[in-house]
Amino acid sequence: MFVTRATNPSAARSPSYTDLVQTVLDVSNEVAAELAGIGDGVLDALRDRLGCTVNLRGNRLTLAGDDLKVAEAQAVVAELVELVEGGQDVGAGTVDAILGAIDQAEDVRDIFSDVVWSHRGKRITPKTVTQKRYVDAIRDCTVTFGIGPAGTGKTYLAIALAVAALSERQVGRLILTRPAVEAGERLGFLPGDVLAKVDPYMRPLFDALYDTMDPEKLNAYMERGTIEVAPLAFMRGRTLNDSFIILDEAQNTSPEQMQMFLTRLGFGSKVVVTGDVTQIDLPREQASGLIQVREILSTVDGIAFVEFSHQDVVRHKLVQRIVEAYKRHADQTGTQRSR
Repeated sequence: MFVTRATNPSAARSPSYTDLVQTVLDVSNEVAAELAGIGDGVLDALRDRLGCTVNLRGNRLTLAGDDLKVAEAQAVVAELVELVEGGQDVGAGTVDAILGAIDQAEDVRDIFSDVVWSHRGKRITPKTVTQKRYVDAIRDCTVTFGIGPAGTGKTYLAIALAVAALSERQVGRLILTRPAVEAGERLGFLPGDVLAKVDPYMRPLFDALYDTMDPEKLNAYMERGTIEVAPLAFMRGRTLNDSFIILDEAQNTSPEQMQMFLTRLGFGSKVVVTGDVTQIDLPREQASGLIQVREILSTVDGIAFVEFSHQDVVRHKLVQRIVEAYKRHADQTGTQRSR
C-alpha cells in the first residue's frame, strides 16, 4: 500500500478560488516500476485523463491540482496499486477502465481478475466495464450480440471465450464466419479456388485464432474440422449442434442472411454476433441485418445485446478519438444509417 501526505498551497487564498492541493504518495518499488514503464504510458494516461499534475520521483508519486481532481486521481492510483500488488498487468487503458468502473460503481478488480483465456503466459481479460458485461453475457446467454466501433474487443474476446470453451470441452467445435460482401465479381479476379478467394475476408479471424493457440494445434483442429472458418454463405442449410459459433462483421449481412444464420442454431450451441453499424459496406438501399435484428429480438429471452462505445476502444488512444469524431459528425449531419 502507499502512505499519503497532503498539503494545501491555496489555503491562504480567497474562498472564491478553487482549492488547490498537493498529495504525496509513497509507493512500493513494484508499483513504481509499473507506473514508470515507458511502453505502457500509465503516467501519461494519468496526466491526460485526470486533469492534474502527476510526477513520479523514485518511490514518491506527487499529485497536484484542483482538490476534486486530486481526490479522483488518488482513488485511481489506489486501484492501480491493488491491481499491481495482485499480479495484474497494467497499462494506459487500465486508467480508463478504472475511471469507468468508478463512474459505474463497479469493482475494477472484478474486471481484471476475470481471465477469459491464457496462452503462453499472456492473460486475456476484459479491459472495460462493458467488456466485462459482454463476457458475462456470452457465458450466460445462448445468443449474444456485441455491437460497437472498431477496437472494442468484440471479436477478440468472443474468440478467446470460444477457444476456452473448446479446451474445456463445453463444445465440440468452433465455427467462425463472416459475410463476404464482395462475393460476386471482385472475388472472381482473385487467384485460387473458393477457399483461397475468401481467405482475405477470413484473415482477421485467423489472426485472432493464432493469438490464442499454437499454430500446430490450430492447423490440426482445422484439418479435423474441429475449427472451421468459412464465409457466411457456407452456413445455409446446416444445423450446428454442440458448437460455439461466431458471426463477425454482421453489419454487412442482409436481414435474410441474419435470419438464415440465427436459425442454424442447434442443441448445445452458443452464438456470438459482432458488428459495427457505423461501418456498413452494403449499398445504401440494402438494409443491414444487424440494425434490423435489434428491433426484432431485443425482448427475446436467452438473447443479450451489449452496446460498446468509443470509451471501450482498447487500441491506440487516437483510435478512440477517431471513432468519437466520426460519431459526432454522423450525429451532426444525420448520415447515421437507420436500416
